[in-house]
Amino acid sequence: MNNLTFKFMRNAFLIIGVCLSAILFSCKKDKNTEQSSSETGKSETADSTLIADRGWPREAENNGTKLVYYQPQVDDWKDFKEITARVAFSLTPKDGKQVLGVASLKAETLVDKDNRSAFIKNLQVTDVRFPALEEKKVPEMEKLFKETLPQSGDPISVDRILADLSHTKSPPKGIAAKNDPPAIFYSTNPSILLIVQGEPVLVPVEKTDIQYVVNTNWDLFFDKTTKDYYLLVENIWLTSKNVAGKWTKTTKLPSGLRHLPSGQNFDDVKKMIPPPSSGEAPEVFYSNKPAELIAINGSPKFVKIPGTKLLYIDNTENDVFADENKGQYYVLLSGRWFKSKELTGPWSYASNSLPADFAKIPKDSPRANVLSSIPGTQEANDAVMLSQVPTTAILKKSDAEAKVKVSYDGGTPQFKPIDGTKMQYASNTQEKIIKVGDLYYLCFQAVWFMSTSPNGPWKTCDSVPQEIYTIPPSSPVYNVTYVTQTTTDTTVESSATAGYLGAFIIGATFGAILSYGTGWYYPPYMYYGGLYPIYRPWPYAYGGGAVYNPWTGGYAAGRRVYGPYGAAGTSAWYNPATGRYGRSASVQGWYGGRTAASTYNPWTGNYARTNQGHNAYAQWGHSAATNGNQWAQTGHITTRRGTAIGYETSGGNKGVITHRRGGGTTIHTNNNLYAGHDGHVYKRDANGNWSHYNNGNGGWTQAGTLGSSKKAGEGIQNRANKGVGANGAGERIQRDNQGLGANGAGERIQRDNQGLGANGAGERMQRDNQNLGGETRMGDGIQRDNFPKADQTLGQPNKPLGDAGRPDVTHDLDRSAISRDRGEMQTRNFQNIQRSGGGFNGGGFGGGGFRGGGFRGRR
Repeated sequence: MNNLTFKFMRNAFLIIGVCLSAILFSCKKDKNTEQSSSETGKSETADSTLIADRGWPREAENNGTKLVYYQPQVDDWKDFKEITARVAFSLTPKDGKQVLGVASLKAETLVDKDNRSAFIKNLQVTDVRFPALEEKKVPEMEKLFKETLPQSGDPISVDRILADLSHTKSPPKGIAAKNDPPAIFYSTNPSILLIVQGEPVLVPVEKTDIQYVVNTNWDLFFDKTTKDYYLLVENIWLTSKNVAGKWTKTTKLPSGLRHLPSGQNFDDVKKMIPPPSSGEAPEVFYSNKPAELIAINGSPKFVKIPGTKLLYIDNTENDVFADENKGQYYVLLSGRWFKSKELTGPWSYASNSLPADFAKIPKDSPRANVLSSIPGTQEANDAVMLSQVPTTAILKKSDAEAKVKVSYDGGTPQFKPIDGTKMQYASNTQEKIIKVGDLYYLCFQAVWFMSTSPNGPWKTCDSVPQEIYTIPPSSPVYNVTYVTQTTTDTTVESSATAGYLGAFIIGATFGAILSYGTGWYYPPYMYYGGLYPIYRPWPYAYGGGAVYNPWTGGYAAGRRVYGPYGAAGTSAWYNPATGRYGRSASVQGWYGGRTAASTYNPWTGNYARTNQGHNAYAQWGHSAATNGNQWAQTGHITTRRGTAIGYETSGGNKGVITHRRGGGTTIHTNNNLYAGHDGHVYKRDANGNWSHYNNGNGGWTQAGTLGSSKKAGEGIQNRANKGVGANGAGERIQRDNQGLGANGAGERIQRDNQGLGANGAGERMQRDNQNLGGETRMGDGIQRDNFPKADQTLGQPNKPLGDAGRPDVTHDLDRSAISRDRGEMQTRNFQNIQRSGGGFNGGGFGGGGFRGGGFRGRR
């Protein structure tokens, strides 16, 4: 395991600054707004490339004192904002001797989920222990440690933290979601799903007899002269007298379509006029409410999943499985499982009753992406936990208040009651405005404001009424309950979790899972008081092909059968200031939405430049804890010793993080020091045995299998460390690192990692993780037994050290080692995805560039 972490540390990548987030559907906004978004987003992308977890251990220097500190072992992350952890370290005073120690830390965190990084601020050292130091020297070394340890700005990967917490965090309670199946169509022929919410909402095309339908997911037009509908499906034109009727291919179009105005999102349509003669007409399935389509490319082709009684259908974009034991079909839609005896239905909810074989799907299976939606699996636990981690923005109150804009369709605010409460919500605006008593509260792009009038002026809230957090999932404004904030005299710090962007936790018999949407259907708002009808839809759970992407922590969407606009109601929006509807062709990939224009988030109502994705904070010109370039000014240099990231926080704190190449002269280059709950410093050898540091000369004592301690004699530990001095760099380490280049890829590491794909799941790792994989996670399992609590960390400074090597301590250390490796793999995989641009293929609704299994891109 040492070699794995050794290699992983040296394989850390620079993150390419592509600020993307979850839940994404797209459409275009007006030119002037798009330009404004463009200008506000420029500085963030360039700066964020360096603000990331660059691996462990890390090195800091202060007045000649050198501190090497290892990856923290996280005991708790209260409300995902206050972290408690242990850290092992080595401290070398100027012209002094190196000492090893263990510290307990407590700090606040700011999270940038776009980069999956948690930034540390207000760090407190609650305890420092030096297990092999003369008592009279402890105060001096403790002082040097506190002076040298960076106090803030130092980023750690969220994946590393969550890997530690996965053993201790209890699963949250799911929401009261509505899990009734939508209408589910089935076809083995080329087909599409045409959704028109309610009756078609028709808007005239200037100087023609043509109208276009805005409340649909396809390019749909109506000829007022002939009373015919015309539907463009990629490069095929279809026509029908009724949107719910039979559609036939046509090459004859009304003259009005040839006069569509330039711009206004008709450019792609104009490329198909006159109609191409080639191509076959697809089958059209129609629904006036959110629905789903299982589209098979010909007869189903079933593929057996090894080690299970499950098969999956390979020739479809859907996740469809068959269980040979029960004779049932299963389909995953928006994070929810439905089952049926026939592929044609009827379907019923099944997330609570999945066969145990689903948890046995191999991690390198082409269908391994569904593990995130299988209750009890590590992947599902990760998704649920990540959804609770807030993204944070720190804004000046005056700046935020100056940017708030609210408009009501028809001019006069209209409010509707929120069921089960005394509150009301504004129904004729895209903004989320809640009336509580005589006051009005606005959640505007993840920041709360208040006013005594529904028209403003709006001031940032110093406190949000608790009553707002009782809004039920049946309300279309439920997602605002996932936004909280605190304020100072001049700033507001806002935190938003995945629920604000439409990803919600639902309960299941064996564990919680993350789903898209609440399952409730919120009918759209329509107003016909002016020249143009006003149509404002609410987002909904089905009809967009939403599938969870573990690397963004949310849902991507957009299969071909759902049209160029993702889903009816998520891309069509109305701007009363211009009288225009916004519609833009979009390509939804696994790493977020990529559009030719701006993006629109149906849950938040906000816009963002394409390179910012669909972040909740796009309005403010930055996305999270980094606060543009105000939180951490970063730079990097490369020296003969390696790469160093230097940072200076806005509060004036400075530090340096150094990463060395090709080993080094100390033991501190392989991230293999751990802080025990008993206050001792531990390291693990290649065979999984633990040793604790026991004297100031760099000596180590091996922990016995029953918890007793004994001196390392002529056995494997002594041979492994033969010739080890104070720095612990013995012959074996030198042999292991022989021939290591910048990536630290030596022969032995190559052997240890033989067969590792992008998931890094090699034989050895599988042995280490035995009984912690998906096979055993359907029940309570091993995760909860005898784990020390956070308040047991190190005790009081004047309390003697505990006996080293006790079974409960080494058992905890085993888990820490597994978590450290898993966190390293998750971090590396995410950075690889980000570095490669998310595997976006640029030409369709596919993507999925995660190679080697573990996450399947759409075909």
